[in-house]
Amino acid sequence: MATTLVSMPVVKSTAGLGAGSGREVLRCEHCLLMQFRTSNSMCRRCHKPLDVEEAPAPLEAVAISETPASNTDAGLRVAAQVKDIRKARHLSQRQLASRMQVPRTYISKIENGKAIPTLGSLERLASALDVDICQLVRDGRSRRDEEVAQILADPFLAELAEYLPRLEALQRSLLMNHARDRARDAMREASAGKRRTA
Repeated sequence: MATTLVSMPVVKSTAGLGAGSGREVLRCEHCLLMQFRTSNSMCRRCHKPLDVEEAPAPLEAVAISETPASNTDAGLRVAAQVKDIRKARHLSQRQLASRMQVPRTYISKIENGKAIPTLGSLERLASALDVDICQLVRDGRSRRDEEVAQILADPFLAELAEYLPRLEALQRSLLMNHARDRARDAMREASAGKRRTA
């Protein structure tokens, strides 16, 4: 609890208490009495200290709270990767569990971030999904780098990327919107072609 400090001008009284100078007015956090500061800084009514300072948070508590957050983030990254790869391979949780020889609920817990797999479990997961273990633990930056590498594999886009920094903001925006529209049209044509062949 902290006390509230207020400076109030004191009017010259007949008793001669002050001559226009300010005195510190405090409110006791215990009994809520508004009063001038006393010489011993104790409340006139409840006799408790007027200056109560809050203790700073211990550093150990801050350090402890950061560790679970990083573990949770890592678990959620692995969970998302496992779920995405499993769906891309058209596997159910039950099928993946039978490949790993674990209960289906264990796969569900991993995908929901409720269980963080051990290194041994990660190896078995990678083997069951037919992927490298690095794909299960990669973060957003490595995923973005991989996507950029795939985009720059196209020679036209690689050549275009060299000129992007030289464009003004409006030109860059127009180009990106045009590229997005072309990509959307290409996806629609591809999906329409699949429907015709099916």
